[in-house]
Amino acid sequence: MANNPVHASKNIILSSKIGANMLHEENVYQRPVYPILLVISGPSGVGKDTIARQLIERRPDKFYFVVTATTRPPRTGEVHGHDYFFVSNDEFARMIEANELLEYAVVYNDFKGIPKQQIRDALKSGRDVIMRVDVQGAATIRKLVPNAVSVFLMSESEDELVRRLRERKSESGDSLNLRIATARQEMKRTDEFDYFVVNAEGEQERAVQQIMSIIEAHHCCVEQSPVVL
Repeated sequence: MANNPVHASKNIILSSKIGANMLHEENVYQRPVYPILLVISGPSGVGKDTIARQLIERRPDKFYFVVTATTRPPRTGEVHGHDYFFVSNDEFARMIEANELLEYAVVYNDFKGIPKQQIRDALKSGRDVIMRVDVQGAATIRKLVPNAVSVFLMSESEDELVRRLRERKSESGDSLNLRIATARQEMKRTDEFDYFVVNAEGEQERAVQQIMSIIEAHHCCVEQSPVVL
């Protein structure tokens, strides 16, 4: 029996449709997952550094902690290159001129800024980047990196926050009062963030777990896009 050209044409079309559907299904099973830029912010004394460090300790091969440059002197126990890059005013000015900073601001009479290259290198390696910044800096980051994930960290009450600031003993008198007054204003900006997490006294583990859940949930988002600096 001779081949029917009409049937052959229909078979080709059907095969093409099946192939296209299979290709579509393969794409569904190969959705891209990009590393995220997680911004942890909040008033002084809420435990941003502590929580960020604990996150890194959980997954040192998956997370990268951004080290901020500052012109303020180191506090007791702080290590250059680990807690902050402690630099002079002249060196900070050079970094600004060389466009090496993602953002910078004056915080309590000292400059603070975030060097860009470390973030690019970490994202390129596939690691999630964890950044702790003040509330002013977080607002700048959201404008520069709209797909950054932002978390507002807070204490369980104002009384507890004031207690923590007093116990740090890094400021006194007018300087301490300024931090307390600033914290009250910053608490009014919670709605600017994607999430809020309460870091209650004695419950750091709960705060860390909640932020871990936020990271995991974001990696499950249907719509994702790479962070571009």
